[in-house]
Amino acid sequence: MSPQQDYYALLGIARDATQEEIKRAYFDAAQKLHPDKNTAAGETELFLGVQQAYEMLSNAQRRMQYDATLPPEEKPSLPYTYKISYSRPNLVRLNEPQILYFILELEVPATARETPSSPLNVCLVLDRSTSMQGEKMDTVKATAIQVLRNLRAQDILSVVTFSDRAEVVIPASSHQEKARLEAKIQMIQPSGATEIYRGLELGVKEVMRSLDGKRINHIILLTDGRTYGDEQQCLALASKLAELGIGISGMGIGQEWNDIFLDVLSTRTGGSSAYIAQPQDIKRLLLEKFNALAKTYAEDVTLDTKFIEDVELTYAFRLQPESSPIALGEDTLHLGSIVQGTATQVIFEYMIHPKAVKSDSLRILDGTLKVAIASQVMPVLPLRLRLERPVSDSPETEPPPPQIVQALSRLMLYRMQERAHSEIEKGNIAGATRHLKRLASNLLLQGERGLANTILLEMEYLEKQNALTIEGSKKIKYGTRSLFDMPSKKELTQ
Repeated sequence: MSPQQDYYALLGIARDATQEEIKRAYFDAAQKLHPDKNTAAGETELFLGVQQAYEMLSNAQRRMQYDATLPPEEKPSLPYTYKISYSRPNLVRLNEPQILYFILELEVPATARETPSSPLNVCLVLDRSTSMQGEKMDTVKATAIQVLRNLRAQDILSVVTFSDRAEVVIPASSHQEKARLEAKIQMIQPSGATEIYRGLELGVKEVMRSLDGKRINHIILLTDGRTYGDEQQCLALASKLAELGIGISGMGIGQEWNDIFLDVLSTRTGGSSAYIAQPQDIKRLLLEKFNALAKTYAEDVTLDTKFIEDVELTYAFRLQPESSPIALGEDTLHLGSIVQGTATQVIFEYMIHPKAVKSDSLRILDGTLKVAIASQVMPVLPLRLRLERPVSDSPETEPPPPQIVQALSRLMLYRMQERAHSEIEKGNIAGATRHLKRLASNLLLQGERGLANTILLEMEYLEKQNALTIEGSKKIKYGTRSLFDMPSKKELTQ
């Protein structure tokens, strides 16, 4: 290894990385390049280089001597493009809190748009409890068979079923005898109750058998019921999967599944949940999910943030692809994936408190963006995001960018239903009704008559029963979320 070798670049870390970050980067790189998994030319040498880098940087004394030999740090060449758009050009000195939004947009660069997609390592975790019998189970089995037939030679698929126990129907491997495996899928029979942790735990074991940094590693959980007593186990497992770069997508069929739980479970890994209203929609949505995974350029995009006094991140939402709230509460935010053909857009809402705007400039974000790209042997260098806004005594008159205006107009609708659900939980039916009435009015103005009518019917039920119907609640939540995926009917008529 040349003494001029940049060990930080080899591990994909910044020069001020902590010992924990060095250790983690070494683990990830070694897993991806280990000679037991790789026979490609040059990868053994890279693996040895990774070992040398870790030996150098994990020793404080040797690292200090090595750092003294390095030239000044240059701006990294990134295998993706990014752009920041702000809701306002400046902050204002006020004696009250003010809100600032910005959108982070990530995209596959033009030079990489023809890059072959990474192979998949996907486990289908399928609910086969008694409630799945009939059309739901028949459609799930037919779709799983279609997924099996659509697999590329390099893809790995496993299938796990669960009720109050779990079993492996198809072990993780590259499958050749598809006719025999299709017969095994056909033999799945519904019985028992719903215990999601059993299925999820076994699905994780199958993905782990073929875990590879060069693959898109993912679990698709499909259920029609609620799990009881094991939710915290499921969420703790999801947190571990996030650390390993394994994503979860949750799909709920019908009305009885717990959308709040499935949302939290998925968003912990940067994934999202989907609502399947009718059994006939199972095939379309499940195949769409597989096609999206096959187009994934970078599955694991995270943003590590540092605390800034009097600057508070209050909300984050992925606008596309697969619109979904971003789980807050941790220093690491899981933003989701970057896919070919669609820009990844995440909007952030910050509350700026009065004490923060005393000087002429304010740093609102001190973070590190990390992107894992399966198709690249070398790790991607982290990007330091240090975002600042000027502070003045009066607001600038420049209007916000159209992208921000459009995003906020739709986010406003989604958050109205969030607030309505929150007020119902508090027992404030009058407050919930006000939010729903405003939501229906705005949807009518945007030409979304079907969803608006659903809300008006739910308001009548709410007045009588002090609750929304299970079906109506999901229709409103996922209906407002789906507005991010398409132009409004009003926009189409203009």
